[in-house]
Amino acid sequence: MRTSALGYGSSEIGYAATDQQIVNRILNEALDHGLNVIDTAECYVEAEALIGNAIGHRRQEFFLFTKCGHSFGQETGLPDWHPDLITASIENSLRRLKTDRLDLIQLHSCERNILESGGVVERLQRAKSEGKVRYIGYSGDGPDAHYAIQMDVFDSLQTSINIADQQAISLLLPVCIEKQLGVIAKRPLANVAWENGHLPPNRNYGRPYWERLKKLDYPFLAKPLSEAVDISLRFTLSQIGVCTAIVGNSTPDRWTENASSVAHGKLSVEDLRAIRERWQEVGSSWPGLT
Repeated sequence: MRTSALGYGSSEIGYAATDQQIVNRILNEALDHGLNVIDTAECYVEAEALIGNAIGHRRQEFFLFTKCGHSFGQETGLPDWHPDLITASIENSLRRLKTDRLDLIQLHSCERNILESGGVVERLQRAKSEGKVRYIGYSGDGPDAHYAIQMDVFDSLQTSINIADQQAISLLLPVCIEKQLGVIAKRPLANVAWENGHLPPNRNYGRPYWERLKKLDYPFLAKPLSEAVDISLRFTLSQIGVCTAIVGNSTPDRWTENASSVAHGKLSVEDLRAIRERWQEVGSSWPGLT
């Protein structure tokens, strides 16, 4: 797959119950301007259905990624990570996304013991052999992700990489490069957790990054928001091994703003070094956040 540097992450439109007409505009405009990666998950509430309704008719124009493993929204009576749930989840995703195949199906941040059981991986491989998915991947962080990518069964890794979450740069990216796995950077803007300055984010999801960024105290975060976002996104995309960075939004025109940052290219060696050195000084022991 030749992916666009910028991909679209759909958790926000799912959890925020974004209006279908707004989703239609966001996704169609993004495709019109060259984005070709859409990432979603079975547990992002109605995100899969919103995507299917918005751009199902343009299926040949983009790569479609989703995730499985959780029983959220599925009336199967099966527990998370049950092999039969994996199969049912893939079928449900195909239906909601209005497609007969997925370009990538990913295990959604399961722990090592689930991987060791073998059942869930076998179901992904079965879906691949049946032509329902092209590739299989793992989405997660830290030691569990490190174990996953050493199994030699996955084609890709989706993991957190941003200015407040850099464990993967040294722990995971070198292995992915060695094994030629595609890398999808999630949360590449650290949830823009610094946006409100001294006030923590309204959602608890972004608070750990806000707390980290207070300690890291990067000088560029004092710049106007658009400039700080630009530097943050380019930092993630400058990491060797990263194929695409998925950014979510529920506001029209935001994608074009992020695309302009991508057009600025990689950060300078000096800027990259400054951010990495500050991380090593303050946050080198911090784990990757799922």
